[in-house]
Amino acid sequence: QVQLAESGGGLVQSGGSLKLSCTASGRRIALYRMGWFRQSPGRQREFVGSIGYSADSTSYADSVKGRFTVSRDNARNVVYLQMNSLKPEDTAVYYCASDQTWSNKYDYWGQGTQVTVSS
Repeated sequence: QVQLAESGGGLVQSGGSLKLSCTASGRRIALYRMGWFRQSPGRQREFVGSIGYSADSTSYADSVKGRFTVSRDNARNVVYLQMNSLKPEDTAVYYCASDQTWSNKYDYWGQGTQVTVSS
């Protein structure tokens, strides 16, 4: 079983940047697809981005493409979400998750970290 813990959230002004981390424990996540999701009040959780084995295998939601970057450091068992040019609509709780079977069914989730973007 893998445990995931997000960190790095906070309050930032519109146009600013934040880098979220997702630290895994219990298992090595090098062989898993890892994803980032977000949820804001009154809205369903939505996909943000994911990464496969390497930086060449990333996928992003249209709403963040060109602004957000998912990366991973397998030696440290950490996945990152670099968020640039933040907008107030990016305000949400951000979650990381693992897809161990590569079936787009994310099985383990972190507790989330709040990101608030002020206008």
